[in-house]
Amino acid sequence: MRRAAVVFTAVGALALTGCGGGDDGKDSADKSSGKEKESTSTVDLPKLDGEQISVAAVWTGPEQANFTKVLGEFEKRTGAKVTFVPAQDPIVNFLGTKIAGGQPPDVAMIPQVGAIQQAVAKKWAKPVGNEARAQLGQNYAQVWQDLGAVDGTQYGVYFKAANKSLIWYNAQAFENAGASEPKTWKDFLNTAETVSASGVTPVSVGGADGWTLTDWFENIYLSQAGPEKYDQLAKHEIKWTDPSVKDALTTLAELFGKPNLIAGGADGALQTEFPTSVTQTFTGGDQPKAAMVFEGDFVSVNIAQTEAKIGTDAKVFPFPAVGADSPVVTGGDAAVALKDTKGAQALLTWLASTDAAKIWAEAGGFISPNKSLDAAAYPNEVQRTMAQALIDAGDDVRFDMSDQAPQSFGGTPGKGEWKTLQDFLKNPKDIAGTQAKLESDAAKAYKS
Repeated sequence: MRRAAVVFTAVGALALTGCGGGDDGKDSADKSSGKEKESTSTVDLPKLDGEQISVAAVWTGPEQANFTKVLGEFEKRTGAKVTFVPAQDPIVNFLGTKIAGGQPPDVAMIPQVGAIQQAVAKKWAKPVGNEARAQLGQNYAQVWQDLGAVDGTQYGVYFKAANKSLIWYNAQAFENAGASEPKTWKDFLNTAETVSASGVTPVSVGGADGWTLTDWFENIYLSQAGPEKYDQLAKHEIKWTDPSVKDALTTLAELFGKPNLIAGGADGALQTEFPTSVTQTFTGGDQPKAAMVFEGDFVSVNIAQTEAKIGTDAKVFPFPAVGADSPVVTGGDAAVALKDTKGAQALLTWLASTDAAKIWAEAGGFISPNKSLDAAAYPNEVQRTMAQALIDAGDDVRFDMSDQAPQSFGGTPGKGEWKTLQDFLKNPKDIAGTQAKLESDAAKAYKS
């Protein structure tokens, strides 16, 4: 499984080359893959004239708008009417309320493996039908099928994936500071100090959203402790009081323990939501509120809301290596049917198809796990290389650790890992207390 980190590290360098070219427009297909290949995927959808289908997801803003484009094409092809239902985290709680009220959506986009397992345990989720399974078998590596399966039965169709191991930076702020792209964690901290000395706060942290802090921890832990330990901690086969967790938190405290390196300090970061953490890095010209922001490929959607141009004003480098390799953590959103209807199953089939993936890929801010999708569909070289890296990694992908955990621990605002890491951001000296609280919450969650 270590190959995934190696593959992504190599491709990360390619992504930087693409960034340098100012390539954020629609490139010709031959730039990435020669002549654009014809899709190897075909999808047959039934006629659903007049059928009402509802889809719940936590997406907002540009993500919701782009997903609505995907649903719109499904409507054209089938005659169905699809309604987007805005959901809130934790989505299991949201769905539970809808189900208790007798109004469950037909399909839910679920962003955590643990939440899919909970939906199955509660007997909410319906197995994927034959047509959707055929699309999955044709278009997806086995790992993405397995992530959507519980006890050998397929329930989820992973439609959207993410490379969650990237640091985006304000190119002008770096240039003014004389800073260069770091390769290691030590270099990263030195770069942060260099940028700080130039008068710009180096790092933007969206601490109001606890999931961003889990991503910080997971990238450090994967690189430092290694893949085997990562898998063990993800399954709670080792405790959060393990020395490897102490080491990762100690490393993270090297950043969190220096509030002058974080925009607004710890208090400011805890009041900064993820979208703002991005936009404040790329507004204000060469005097932004921060010079760098860590998060996945989907950051490009938020950058697009500023005047910054990806590839010239906004550039990206792989998460710095703490151990031997730069880490790569991936995440994703799976479509799960909550009603076993013709319309719900048709929508799963559509979302597993190459045609559906291509629509959002062309819009940007999206990576598909669909291996049949031509990389030329992506709007710029940055996204093409990140998407191709995901496909090239095949079954050697490390999925977001908190998304594998029970949702009460790894996916609930104000509770579990999200809350404890927010407390850690505020008091990074309390490593032992942080470990003890993480273990206490994890033990309860994995038992239930």
